[in-house]
Amino acid sequence: MRHLPLGRTGLFVSELCLGTMTFGGGGGIWAQIGDLQQADAERLVGASLDAGINFIDTADVYSSGLSEQITGQALKNLKVPRDSVVVATKVFGETGAGANMRGASRGHIADGIKASLKRLQLDHIDLYQIHGFDPATPIEETVRALDQLVRHGHVRYVGVSNWAAWQIVKALGIAEREHLARFESLQAYYTVAGRDLERELVPMLKSEGVGLMVWSPLAGGLLSGKYGRDQQGEAGSRRTQFDFPPVNRERAWDCVDAMRRIADAKGVSVAQIALAWLLHQPQVTSVIIGAKRPDQLADNIAATKVVLGADELAAIDAASKLPAEYPGWMLERQGGARRQQMQAERSA
Repeated sequence: MRHLPLGRTGLFVSELCLGTMTFGGGGGIWAQIGDLQQADAERLVGASLDAGINFIDTADVYSSGLSEQITGQALKNLKVPRDSVVVATKVFGETGAGANMRGASRGHIADGIKASLKRLQLDHIDLYQIHGFDPATPIEETVRALDQLVRHGHVRYVGVSNWAAWQIVKALGIAEREHLARFESLQAYYTVAGRDLERELVPMLKSEGVGLMVWSPLAGGLLSGKYGRDQQGEAGSRRTQFDFPPVNRERAWDCVDAMRRIADAKGVSVAQIALAWLLHQPQVTSVIIGAKRPDQLADNIAATKVVLGADELAAIDAASKLPAEYPGWMLERQGGARRQQMQAERSA
């Protein structure tokens, strides 16, 4: 298990991160995603730590806070030393009926951190993330509120999830200008069948030194190997109950076909190939894996051992490549000569 620095920080996190969205259950979508209770959740946490995972991600809205509560209790019951685990959680979603119990305002962030620390039974959060973009709150208010949490010691680092590239860059500019804590990570959707963030977000992350945490790396189970052109999956599976995130199915099936050939040749699962492909992407810091059963977790962890050769990566890339889009195709066309010039200088 590799451990990589998160963004421009000195904090090292495992290349796989245990996601806890399957903890807690309850009503609505949470019952469909997973309803693991304390004992089963602790088994997954313990197995993850034993495998070298030191990174755990949750959120205040997962199972209406029960996920955080179960995660915190698991760390306590397993007697996990605080400095051996990196705990990440998120704030933004609706936590009550009041008009101010949602969003990225100073007030909701201040209330959110107190509630999360209490549920997790911790004195600080290692990575505190804004779960979504709030069109009602100025970005500067959000950045200042997070900086205050860092200065008070409630939070070590801050990150963001599901923001556009321009929004993140604006926040980074504010942080630099005002000498505030900056976003060190982006948590974003990225799969071999959904490479949209490569258009704007990946170049921005590379330019600004922001780490990337990947959520739903198997596209909500669609790339698990249970689905294909002629496979609809098991009755009651997550994708049949909760069809999210949206995916171009034809492109997904092309990806599954390409990965299945590689998986069969290597004697591994399609899911491991999908995860390994992400782990081979240079901009990826950590891939968030969620599981309902120990065997699913073990299969996902085994992806860290899968090495993809240049030909295999090329085959997957050919099946999953994004269609050309402006201004990308113009940037590629006009910048070609300058890229060749730089490459020639480096090789000289």
